[in-house]
This record gives sequence, structure tokens and C-alpha cells, in this order.
Amino acid sequence: MSDNQPEPPTPPKAYKNLDFLNSPDARSIRIQCEMEEPATRFKEEGVENTIVFFGSARTPDPETQDTPSRQSRFYADARELAKRLTEWSLQTRTGKNAYSICSGGGPGIMEAANRGAQDAGGRSVALGISLPHEQHINRFSTPELAFEFHYFFIRKYWFLYMAKALVVFPGGVGTMDELFETLTLVQTGKMEKQLPIILYGAEFWNDVIRFEKLVEWGTISPGDINLFKVIDSVDEAFAHITAALGEQPPTG
Repeated sequence: MSDNQPEPPTPPKAYKNLDFLNSPDARSIRIQCEMEEPATRFKEEGVENTIVFFGSARTPDPETQDTPSRQSRFYADARELAKRLTEWSLQTRTGKNAYSICSGGGPGIMEAANRGAQDAGGRSVALGISLPHEQHINRFSTPELAFEFHYFFIRKYWFLYMAKALVVFPGGVGTMDELFETLTLVQTGKMEKQLPIILYGAEFWNDVIRFEKLVEWGTISPGDINLFKVIDSVDEAFAHITAALGEQPPTG
């Protein structure tokens, strides 16, 4: 090669080739990243046990309303329950045995859950999802424990993998999807751990889903009704969760 000829450009390393990494051919690599990067971060942050809050992104903060709506009470209740559970964990657990509040990271019930944990001086997890026209991670979640997922199914995995209790507030299609996938895993035995599941808001749940009719039609067993408990107050929800989690030490 002549001294006057330029050196040929260095080819890009495969793991730095963004065109490839964003291509359909690299989908399996992106999926693996959404499994492994959160696992590494949770380990670094010492988070192994979560109490998960599901619920509508449309539930308004009553502090922003002149006349609070019937939905806004659920924001206030989610915030208070998350606060009390965080205080309980800070007082009774240390290190990896602590419980962190976990939400989907968006507005509404998700924001209320992260906000309640912050009110108590605790950290909380936000498992966000990239959507075309909706939500960003709310400002009340802990930055080191905030994630933005592309794949819904990986996000669901992280919701349930570390979950030791689940509180489902009134919500729409997404909330129902999360609830029924969880119930399916518990009902079929694919999830073997004991997972207290609370449906919060008796009026909503008894109005929207008539589980007893599934029993009458023979599509679920009578015992499946016991997979969850309908609760209508922060005091009862707090007592139910802390009693259930106090029966056995948490495990990652």
C-alpha cells in the first residue's frame, strides 16, 4: 500500500452495529437484553421482592380535581396503601429481604403507587413500556429502578418474577390482561409460589366481572374464586398483605 493511500475504515463490531441490532434479524438479541439488563440492575440494587400494583393509567389524582370523581378515590387509596406497605417493609425488613413497590411506571394508579413509596422514604420499581401515544415514566419512581421495555411479554415476566403480592385496582384492557394472565399462571400451577392477589374496589369488580357466573357456567372450578380476594379499604388490604407475607420469609 502506498504511503499516500488512506487506511481502510475499520469495520463496525457486530455488537455496536445499530442498524443490525434494530433489525428483525436481531429480535432475539433485543429480547435477551430485556431479560438480562434488568436482572443485572436488580442484583446491583439489591431488589429481590416486590409488591406489584396494577391499575388504570386514567385514574386521576384527586388533588388535581375541583370535585374528585369516583375513580380518583382509587388514586388516593393506592398511594396510601403503597406508603403503608413501604413503611412496614422499612421497619421489618433489611437488605434483600425488603419489599419494593412495583408499578408499570406510568400515570394514574401506577403513579400513585410509586408516589406512596416515595412518601414513605422508600424506593420503588417502574416497569415502563414504549407505546406510540402514551405515557412516560412517572417522576415518583426511583431512577435506578426505572425501566423502559419494548416487549410486553418480557415486562410481564419482570412484573411476576419477583412479585410476592399483587394489588389490582380498577383498570381497562391492559389491567385485565395482566390480571388474567396472573390468574392463569396460578390456576394452572405454572406459578408455584403463594401469591396473595387483591382486587381492590368491590363496587368496580363486582360490577364489571361476575366471577361466580364463570363457576355457574362450569368454565372455572368453585375453588378458583379463592385465588383472589376482593377488598375495599386500605386497612383491610394492608392487613391481608402483611399477614400473608409475614407467614414466610421472602425469597428472590
